[in-house]
Amino acid sequence: MRLGLHIANFTWPDGAPRLGAALAEIATAADEAGFERISVMDHLWQIGVIGPPEHEMLEAYTALGFLAAHTKRAKLLTLVTGVVYRDPGLLAKAVTTLDVLSGGRAMLGIGAAWNEEESRGLGLLFPPTAERFERLEEALRICKQMFAGDETAFEGKHYKLDRPLNSPAPLSRVPILIGGGGEKKTLRLVAKYADACNLFPVPDIERKLDVLRKHCDDVGRDYDEIEKTVIFNFALSTGVGEIVKQFERFAGLGFTVVHGGVRNVHDTSQFEVFQKELVPAAEAL
Repeated sequence: MRLGLHIANFTWPDGAPRLGAALAEIATAADEAGFERISVMDHLWQIGVIGPPEHEMLEAYTALGFLAAHTKRAKLLTLVTGVVYRDPGLLAKAVTTLDVLSGGRAMLGIGAAWNEEESRGLGLLFPPTAERFERLEEALRICKQMFAGDETAFEGKHYKLDRPLNSPAPLSRVPILIGGGGEKKTLRLVAKYADACNLFPVPDIERKLDVLRKHCDDVGRDYDEIEKTVIFNFALSTGVGEIVKQFERFAGLGFTVVHGGVRNVHDTSQFEVFQKELVPAAEAL
């Protein structure tokens, strides 16, 4: 099992003047501690479960480019890109740029988007749910095509690309992760297009996995080739032993990545615990 760090809160001591320096310290510490991947949210306002919208929030792909310059090993991604925030051609280019500049460490995390208030506030496209999922499927097809270097014209219901040129090409095969546990649409898209899924640790998480397995059977996909990632709160105050028990539970369900946040992440001394105890414990599972 591997660990991922999700950075969702940028409201730290000293505010914006030191935000860049603090983020660099966090990224370097997490990379050196052995986190296999680092993610940021794709939001432009802070979300309600973390803080008020006025709290600091960084644009995702600018932030990931910054993280690329301050890490050497960790994969980099959004958890997850809102499909309607960028047209697919631009999104594929942004992820490819991240991959090239990071030495082949980009992933594409993507979902149907949900924050209507944020979108309306900034004048961004936010169509009804059904259309967002239609756009998500088209975006997945376009990104896979562009990552593969296929310049064939694309014409869908919502997007038309005359020549989806993508130069330079990614250095690696960019993995695609779809976030969300919607059983009728999201998990079916995972089965059809994704290399990985990302689920919340809800009480019926085992049933979510069973639904994904059924979708894989329906589309002729090998369920086991899809990486299963679970969101997790690394609450160090509960003790290493309790966290490892949760790792063991998730491993038993077939999850291979535990990905989540660290309270007061700007206090980088906490990463010593991960380096010495939690990363080795996870890797042993």
